[in-house]
Amino acid sequence: TKVSSDSDKQIYRMNFVASIILLALFNNIQTNAFGVTNNNPLSVTSCRVRSTSRSSSRLHSSSSAPSDVDDSGSSGLLSEEDRNWVETPERLAIKSKLLQLCASYDRGFGASPKARNQVQELVDELESMNPTPRDAARGINGGDSTAEDVPLKGIWRMVWTTALDVLTLGASPVAVPGAIYQAIDPPIATNIIDFIPRVQSLLPISFPPSLLRAEVKTRTSLRPQNSNRVGLNFEAVKLIPIELLGVQSSGFLPPFSINFPSIPLQDLPGVDPSNSPGFFDVTYLDHDMLIIKQNDPGGYFVSIKVDDCDP
Repeated sequence: TKVSSDSDKQIYRMNFVASIILLALFNNIQTNAFGVTNNNPLSVTSCRVRSTSRSSSRLHSSSSAPSDVDDSGSSGLLSEEDRNWVETPERLAIKSKLLQLCASYDRGFGASPKARNQVQELVDELESMNPTPRDAARGINGGDSTAEDVPLKGIWRMVWTTALDVLTLGASPVAVPGAIYQAIDPPIATNIIDFIPRVQSLLPISFPPSLLRAEVKTRTSLRPQNSNRVGLNFEAVKLIPIELLGVQSSGFLPPFSINFPSIPLQDLPGVDPSNSPGFFDVTYLDHDMLIIKQNDPGGYFVSIKVDDCDP
């Protein structure tokens, strides 16, 4: 039955506004690995990070044997790192199985204990053949590093997680999480979570959609004791109404922001910045897949590289 009456639309509008209020008060988004940050929390996060993917001349398909000679015709030998990044049939097969499971169990939100164990086994296999066992976090402090000096730079879309602080977002009676991204543009990493009113999934496709975007901002830093560890300094949370009943809401629903004082960790008494609890470890990284494990409150994230994070 087509929903078109004014009363139904009014109820739907009230549900969406209520979701904004509740999400503004929620405390589930914490200082975790999936974060975002910049010094201007009122600005809308760019959903296009300058391309950092390695050139095709430095990547080889698993369908052909890799060559020690650059495809561009230069006679220089490939570095050890470039040889490690060459996709192998074994890694490709494991990644394919992993992505199938991630899609089948809604990124972990609908996973059974058996499914979680199956995914973890595949993650363990990939970690054992990690092509970036060291220096994955290089260039994360920002500065004048070139694109190829920052392996993590880019936009990563989450396809699986075991982190309870993210999984509990799916239990909200008001809104459900849509796409989840991590946009890394050192020294800023931005966690982006799109929320959809839960009632929207029960309505016909023709009904005007609504969308609320949440951004969690952190500043990234290299941890000297581990070249695959990224330190995080939590800065702000921002809620951005994107669309309300099919209408772009930027003109009448302003963003809601909670900004926290920017205090360098080294200025806090008794705090060692190199050992602060906010960090994640890169356990697997290649040209299109990233697996990280956050320290607190724990959990894995599996992400794939995408071109943008447009709503």
